Amino acid sequence: MTLHAKITHAGRGAAAGISFLRRPGIGSAYSVVLLHGVGSNAHSFAALTSTLPSSLDVIAWDAPGYGASQPLAQISPAPGDYAAALSRLLDALELRRVVLCGHSLGALFAASFAAQYPARVAALALLSPALGYRVAPGSPLPLAVQARIDEIESLGPLAFAKKRAGRLIHAPERKPQILAAVEQAMAAVNPPGYAQAVRALGAGDLLADAAAIAAPAIVGVGAEDVVTPPANARAAHDALAHAIAFHEVADTGHALPQESPEAAAGILLRLMEHIDV
Repeated sequence: MTLHAKITHAGRGAAAGISFLRRPGIGSAYSVVLLHGVGSNAHSFAALTSTLPSSLDVIAWDAPGYGASQPLAQISPAPGDYAAALSRLLDALELRRVVLCGHSLGALFAASFAAQYPARVAALALLSPALGYRVAPGSPLPLAVQARIDEIESLGPLAFAKKRAGRLIHAPERKPQILAAVEQAMAAVNPPGYAQAVRALGAGDLLADAAAIAAPAIVGVGAEDVVTPPANARAAHDALAHAIAFHEVADTGHALPQESPEAAAGILLRLMEHIDV
């Protein structure tokens, strides 16, 4: 069984121009909404979703410009534009308040949403959080960030994924199934949607958003993460006004939800104990 197959019982849906996977739960007070990273998609949360209790209603989106989701109108969007798209999705699904979990770039979007729409977030989890580069509108991206766009355009998604996927995993030679899943997700990105997301990474400032977040929040990171290292995650934790805990997960790189789904699920469940209903 592949990692993708683990959530085939989840329904594929679409609303407000956003495609998503949803595994309905019975008796959960809040839906858990999962936001993936720049080289991922809804399927990247397969292992985490299958590990979470079946009572939880779990929704994993394909960000705008990913999968079958419509791209944003802006050529160079900011995290707030993705937050607005998420708000429209939640409206369409009639979800007033959710538990929000973002991974990597998804953490940047989740923090922006929590800062802009505080009444809609019961609790917030930031996994392997990207902090953003605080690039002013109209200014060029840092060379290393622009290189991501240039590479996917020159190599194509498949070769791009072959080159980059291994860096997301600690000791990928020991985790061939996880490497294959990460590579498969990265190879499936739409280059224009990927470019928009990278520009949002450039514009983002998670630390500024974190200071404005009212919800209880938790941060998790792989101890061996070389993409968003533990020091960055610690900075995010320290910037949060209502941080519950900081978790550093051993033998894990950047792909925390895929490499250590049990640890990621434990982080989410610990967070949900602190929801003020």
